[in-house]
Amino acid sequence: AAAGLCPYRALLARRGGALRALCGSVRGLAAGPETHFGFQTVTEAERREKIYHVFENVAKKYDVMNDSMTLGVHRLWKDILLHKMNPSPGTLLLDVAGGTGDIAFRFINYVRSARERQLQQKLKHHQNLSWQEISESYQEDKFKSLGDSQVVVCDINKEMLKVGKEKAQHLGYSEGLSWVLGDAEELPFDDDKFDVYTIAFGIRNVTRIDLALQEAYRVLKPGGRFLCLEFSHVSNPLLSRLYDLYSFQVIPVLGEVIAGDWKSYQYLVESIRRFPPQEELKAMIEDAGFFKVDYQNLNSGIVAIHSGFKL
Repeated sequence: AAAGLCPYRALLARRGGALRALCGSVRGLAAGPETHFGFQTVTEAERREKIYHVFENVAKKYDVMNDSMTLGVHRLWKDILLHKMNPSPGTLLLDVAGGTGDIAFRFINYVRSARERQLQQKLKHHQNLSWQEISESYQEDKFKSLGDSQVVVCDINKEMLKVGKEKAQHLGYSEGLSWVLGDAEELPFDDDKFDVYTIAFGIRNVTRIDLALQEAYRVLKPGGRFLCLEFSHVSNPLLSRLYDLYSFQVIPVLGEVIAGDWKSYQYLVESIRRFPPQEELKAMIEDAGFFKVDYQNLNSGIVAIHSGFKL
Protein backbone atom coordinates (compact mmCIF):
# COMPACT_ATOMS: atom_id res chain seq x y z
CA ALA A 1 0.00 0.00 0.00
CA ALA A 2 2.88 2.32 0.87
CA ALA A 3 4.44 1.57 -2.50
CA GLY A 4 1.16 2.41 -4.20
CA LEU A 5 1.13 5.85 -2.58
CA CYS A 6 4.59 6.78 -3.89
CA PRO A 7 3.41 8.21 -7.26
CA TYR A 8 0.91 10.42 -5.43
CA ARG A 9 3.57 11.60 -3.01
CA ALA A 10 5.84 12.44 -5.93
CA LEU A 11 3.00 14.31 -7.63
CA LEU A 12 2.23 16.25 -4.43
CA ALA A 13 5.92 17.07 -3.96
CA ARG A 14 6.14 18.40 -7.52
CA ARG A 15 2.99 20.47 -7.07
CA GLY A 16 4.25 21.75 -3.71
CA GLY A 17 7.51 22.82 -5.33
CA ALA A 18 5.66 24.58 -8.13
CA LEU A 19 3.41 26.31 -5.60
CA ARG A 20 6.41 27.49 -3.55
CA ALA A 21 8.08 28.80 -6.71
CA LEU A 22 4.87 30.62 -7.69
CA CYS A 23 4.58 32.15 -4.18
CA GLY A 24 8.21 33.24 -4.40
CA SER A 25 7.53 34.93 -7.74
CA VAL A 26 4.48 36.72 -6.34
CA ARG A 27 6.49 37.90 -3.33
CA GLY A 28 9.18 39.15 -5.72
CA LEU A 29 6.61 41.08 -7.74
CA ALA A 30 5.08 42.55 -4.58
CA ALA A 31 8.48 43.74 -3.37
CA GLY A 32 9.00 45.64 -6.59
CA PRO A 33 11.78 45.74 -9.17
CA GLU A 34 15.38 45.30 -8.12
CA THR A 35 17.85 48.17 -7.93
CA HIS A 36 21.05 48.86 -6.00
CA PHE A 37 21.96 50.27 -2.63
CA GLY A 38 25.66 50.98 -3.00
CA PHE A 39 27.05 47.64 -4.16
CA GLN A 40 24.10 45.63 -2.77
CA THR A 41 21.14 44.46 -4.87
CA VAL A 42 17.84 45.38 -3.21
CA THR A 43 14.24 46.14 -4.15
CA GLU A 44 13.20 49.73 -4.79
CA ALA A 45 11.17 49.76 -1.56
CA GLU A 46 14.15 48.49 0.44
CA ARG A 47 16.43 51.08 -1.15
CA ARG A 48 14.10 53.96 -0.25
CA GLU A 49 13.93 52.78 3.35
CA LYS A 50 17.69 52.25 3.64
CA ILE A 51 18.53 55.66 2.17
CA TYR A 52 16.03 57.34 4.49
CA HIS A 53 17.79 55.75 7.46
CA VAL A 54 21.23 56.76 6.13
CA PHE A 55 20.30 60.45 6.10
CA GLU A 56 18.35 60.17 9.34
CA ASN A 57 21.56 58.85 10.93
CA VAL A 58 23.96 61.40 9.42
CA ALA A 59 21.78 64.55 9.54
CA LYS A 60 23.33 66.10 12.67
CA LYS A 61 26.91 65.54 11.44
CA TYR A 62 26.17 66.10 7.74
CA ASP A 63 27.81 69.52 7.43
CA VAL A 64 30.86 68.57 9.50
CA MET A 65 31.36 65.42 7.42
CA ASN A 66 31.02 67.37 4.16
CA ASP A 67 33.83 69.66 5.30
CA SER A 68 35.95 66.71 6.42
CA MET A 69 35.39 64.54 3.32
CA THR A 70 36.02 67.31 0.78
CA LEU A 71 38.49 69.37 2.85
CA GLY A 72 35.95 72.20 2.59
CA VAL A 73 35.94 72.22 -1.22
CA HIS A 74 32.19 71.44 -1.32
CA ARG A 75 31.65 75.08 -0.33
CA LEU A 76 33.45 76.25 -3.46
CA TRP A 77 31.47 73.84 -5.65
CA LYS A 78 28.20 75.23 -4.26
CA ASP A 79 29.41 78.81 -4.82
CA ILE A 80 30.15 77.92 -8.46
CA LEU A 81 26.62 76.49 -8.79
CA LEU A 82 25.13 79.80 -7.60
CA HIS A 83 27.33 81.84 -9.96
CA LYS A 84 26.23 79.58 -12.81
CA MET A 85 22.60 80.12 -11.81
CA ASN A 86 23.12 83.89 -11.46
CA PRO A 87 19.65 84.50 -9.98
CA SER A 88 18.14 87.96 -10.24
CA PRO A 89 15.74 89.54 -7.71
CA GLY A 90 12.31 88.00 -8.15
CA THR A 91 13.61 84.47 -8.93
CA LEU A 92 11.57 81.59 -7.48
CA LEU A 93 13.89 78.66 -6.66
CA LEU A 94 13.05 75.08 -5.73
CA ASP A 95 15.98 73.34 -4.04
CA VAL A 96 15.30 69.60 -3.86
CA ALA A 97 17.10 67.33 -1.38
CA GLY A 98 18.45 70.55 0.14
CA GLY A 99 17.61 69.77 3.76
CA THR A 100 20.52 71.50 5.48
CA GLY A 101 19.97 74.72 3.51
CA ASP A 102 23.42 75.23 1.94
CA ILE A 103 22.06 76.15 -1.50
CA ALA A 104 19.12 78.14 -0.08
CA PHE A 105 21.33 80.32 2.12
CA ARG A 106 23.72 80.99 -0.76
CA PHE A 107 20.76 81.90 -2.99
CA ILE A 108 19.48 84.42 -0.42
CA ASN A 109 22.95 85.98 -0.03
CA TYR A 110 23.39 86.18 -3.81
CA VAL A 111 20.01 87.86 -4.39
CA ARG A 112 20.55 90.29 -1.53
CA SER A 113 23.87 91.35 -3.08
CA ALA A 114 22.17 91.79 -6.47
CA ARG A 115 19.46 93.94 -4.85
CA GLU A 116 22.07 96.08 -3.13
CA ARG A 117 23.89 96.65 -6.42
CA GLN A 118 20.58 97.62 -8.04
CA LEU A 119 19.91 100.16 -5.31
CA GLN A 120 23.38 101.65 -5.61
CA GLN A 121 22.96 101.97 -9.38
CA LYS A 122 19.57 103.59 -8.86
CA LEU A 123 21.00 106.17 -6.44
CA LYS A 124 24.03 106.79 -8.64
CA HIS A 125 21.75 107.72 -11.55
CA HIS A 126 19.65 110.03 -9.38
CA GLN A 127 22.22 112.45 -8.01
CA ASN A 128 19.56 115.06 -7.24
CA LEU A 129 17.71 112.90 -4.67
CA SER A 130 17.18 114.49 -1.27
CA TRP A 131 18.51 112.92 1.93
CA GLN A 132 14.94 111.92 2.81
CA GLU A 133 14.42 110.15 -0.54
CA ILE A 134 17.74 108.30 -0.18
CA SER A 135 16.78 107.23 3.36
CA GLU A 136 13.38 105.98 2.17
CA SER A 137 15.02 103.98 -0.64
CA TYR A 138 17.29 102.25 1.85
CA GLN A 139 14.39 101.55 4.20
CA GLU A 140 12.43 100.02 1.32
CA ASP A 141 15.41 97.86 0.41
CA LYS A 142 15.85 96.77 4.02
CA PHE A 143 12.29 95.47 4.25
CA LYS A 144 12.31 93.93 0.77
CA SER A 145 15.93 92.88 0.35
CA LEU A 146 15.10 89.85 -1.82
CA GLY A 147 12.87 91.69 -4.29
CA ASP A 148 10.08 89.05 -4.20
CA SER A 149 12.61 86.20 -4.56
CA GLN A 150 11.78 83.00 -2.73
CA VAL A 151 13.47 79.67 -2.17
CA VAL A 152 11.57 76.53 -1.26
CA VAL A 153 13.68 73.75 0.27
CA CYS A 154 12.12 70.34 -0.36
CA ASP A 155 13.51 67.21 1.29
CA ILE A 156 12.08 63.76 1.95
CA ASN A 157 13.90 63.41 5.27
CA LYS A 158 12.44 65.04 8.40
CA GLU A 159 15.75 65.02 10.27
CA MET A 160 17.58 66.82 7.44
CA LEU A 161 14.84 69.49 7.34
CA LYS A 162 15.04 69.85 11.11
CA VAL A 163 18.79 70.49 10.91
CA GLY A 164 18.24 73.01 8.09
CA LYS A 165 15.59 74.93 10.00
CA GLU A 166 17.83 75.10 13.09
CA LYS A 167 20.69 76.42 10.95
CA ALA A 168 18.43 79.04 9.35
CA GLN A 169 17.29 80.24 12.75
CA HIS A 170 20.86 80.35 14.07
CA LEU A 171 22.17 82.24 11.00
CA GLY A 172 19.21 84.63 10.84
CA TYR A 173 17.59 83.48 7.58
CA SER A 174 13.82 83.79 7.52
CA GLU A 175 12.69 86.09 4.70
CA GLY A 176 11.85 84.39 1.42
CA LEU A 177 12.58 80.89 2.77
CA SER A 178 10.23 77.95 3.28
CA TRP A 179 10.66 74.25 4.07
CA VAL A 180 8.56 71.45 2.58
CA LEU A 181 8.60 67.72 3.27
CA GLY A 182 8.38 66.04 -0.12
CA ASP A 183 9.63 63.31 -2.45
CA ALA A 184 11.72 64.25 -5.52
CA GLU A 185 9.89 61.54 -7.47
CA GLU A 186 6.46 63.02 -6.65
CA LEU A 187 6.82 66.71 -5.83
CA PRO A 188 3.96 68.38 -3.92
CA PHE A 189 3.86 71.44 -6.21
CA ASP A 190 1.77 72.67 -9.15
CA ASP A 191 2.94 72.59 -12.76
CA ASP A 192 4.95 75.51 -14.20
CA LYS A 193 5.65 77.08 -10.79
CA PHE A 194 9.42 77.67 -10.40
CA ASP A 195 12.06 79.64 -12.31
CA VAL A 196 14.95 77.41 -11.23
CA TYR A 197 15.21 73.85 -9.89
CA THR A 198 18.40 72.76 -8.12
CA ILE A 199 19.47 69.44 -6.66
CA ALA A 200 22.93 69.31 -5.07
CA PHE A 201 24.40 65.95 -4.06
CA GLY A 202 20.92 64.49 -3.94
CA ILE A 203 20.01 62.97 -7.28
CA ARG A 204 22.19 59.88 -6.84
CA ASN A 205 20.12 59.03 -3.74
CA VAL A 206 16.86 59.11 -5.72
CA THR A 207 15.56 55.61 -6.50
CA ARG A 208 14.06 56.52 -9.90
CA ILE A 209 16.19 59.27 -11.44
CA ASP A 210 13.96 59.33 -14.53
CA LEU A 211 10.89 60.15 -12.39
CA ALA A 212 12.77 62.87 -10.50
CA LEU A 213 13.83 64.49 -13.79
CA GLN A 214 10.26 64.34 -15.12
CA GLU A 215 9.04 66.03 -11.94
CA ALA A 216 11.73 68.71 -12.25
CA TYR A 217 10.52 69.41 -15.79
CA ARG A 218 6.87 69.50 -14.69
CA VAL A 219 7.27 72.06 -11.89
CA LEU A 220 9.52 74.43 -13.87
CA LYS A 221 8.01 77.34 -15.78
CA PRO A 222 8.62 77.48 -19.54
CA GLY A 223 12.08 79.04 -19.80
CA GLY A 224 12.97 77.63 -16.37
CA ARG A 225 16.36 76.14 -15.64
CA PHE A 226 17.42 72.79 -14.18
CA LEU A 227 20.75 72.62 -12.34
CA CYS A 228 22.26 69.51 -10.80
CA LEU A 229 25.49 69.40 -8.78
CA GLU A 230 26.65 65.84 -8.17
CA PHE A 231 29.69 63.65 -7.68
CA SER A 232 30.63 62.20 -11.05
CA HIS A 233 33.34 60.24 -12.88
CA VAL A 234 36.97 61.36 -12.80
CA SER A 235 38.59 61.74 -16.22
CA ASN A 236 42.26 61.68 -15.12
CA PRO A 237 43.41 58.03 -14.62
CA LEU A 238 46.03 58.84 -11.95
CA LEU A 239 43.64 61.10 -10.02
CA SER A 240 40.93 58.44 -10.37
CA ARG A 241 43.14 55.83 -8.62
CA LEU A 242 44.05 58.24 -5.83
CA TYR A 243 40.40 59.26 -5.48
CA ASP A 244 39.32 55.60 -5.17
CA LEU A 245 41.96 55.00 -2.53
CA TYR A 246 40.85 58.05 -0.55
CA SER A 247 37.14 57.26 -0.98
CA PHE A 248 37.21 53.64 0.17
CA GLN A 249 40.03 53.78 2.72
CA VAL A 250 39.58 57.21 4.32
CA ILE A 251 35.95 58.41 4.05
CA PRO A 252 34.33 55.48 5.94
CA VAL A 253 36.95 55.91 8.69
CA LEU A 254 36.09 59.62 8.92
CA GLY A 255 32.42 58.61 9.12
CA GLU A 256 33.17 56.32 12.04
CA VAL A 257 35.38 58.83 13.88
CA ILE A 258 33.23 61.96 13.36
CA ALA A 259 29.70 60.63 13.02
CA GLY A 260 30.05 57.18 14.63
CA ASP A 261 28.68 55.67 11.42
CA TRP A 262 30.92 53.63 9.13
CA LYS A 263 28.14 51.96 7.12
CA SER A 264 26.37 55.14 5.99
CA TYR A 265 29.55 56.64 4.59
CA GLN A 266 30.56 53.33 2.99
CA TYR A 267 27.19 53.49 1.18
CA LEU A 268 27.76 57.12 0.13
CA VAL A 269 31.11 56.19 -1.43
CA GLU A 270 29.61 53.17 -3.21
CA SER A 271 26.65 55.26 -4.44
CA ILE A 272 29.07 57.65 -6.19
CA ARG A 273 30.65 54.72 -8.07
CA ARG A 274 27.23 53.42 -9.15
CA PHE A 275 26.03 56.83 -10.39
CA PRO A 276 25.77 57.34 -14.19
CA PRO A 277 28.74 59.11 -15.84
CA GLN A 278 28.40 62.65 -17.21
CA GLU A 279 27.28 61.80 -20.77
CA GLU A 280 24.75 59.22 -19.57
CA LEU A 281 23.18 61.67 -17.10
CA LYS A 282 23.10 64.31 -19.84
CA ALA A 283 21.13 61.90 -22.07
CA MET A 284 18.69 61.17 -19.22
CA ILE A 285 18.09 64.90 -18.70
CA GLU A 286 17.42 65.32 -22.43
CA ASP A 287 15.03 62.33 -22.35
CA ALA A 288 13.03 64.16 -19.65
CA GLY A 289 12.39 66.96 -22.17
CA PHE A 290 15.12 69.51 -21.35
CA PHE A 291 16.95 71.47 -24.06
CA LYS A 292 20.43 73.00 -24.27
CA VAL A 293 21.70 70.38 -21.82
CA ASP A 294 25.37 70.57 -20.96
CA TYR A 295 27.69 69.93 -18.04
CA GLN A 296 30.77 71.46 -16.46
CA ASN A 297 33.35 69.22 -14.80
CA LEU A 298 34.93 70.52 -11.60
CA ASN A 299 38.22 69.11 -10.28
CA SER A 300 38.64 66.75 -13.26
CA GLY A 301 35.10 65.37 -12.89
CA ILE A 302 35.09 64.61 -9.17
CA VAL A 303 31.87 66.61 -9.39
CA ALA A 304 29.91 67.96 -12.35
CA ILE A 305 27.22 70.59 -12.79
CA HIS A 306 24.56 69.59 -15.33
CA SER A 307 22.32 72.31 -16.74
CA GLY A 308 19.21 72.24 -18.90
CA PHE A 309 16.25 74.44 -19.86
CA LYS A 310 12.52 73.86 -20.19
CA LEU A 311 11.67 75.57 -23.49
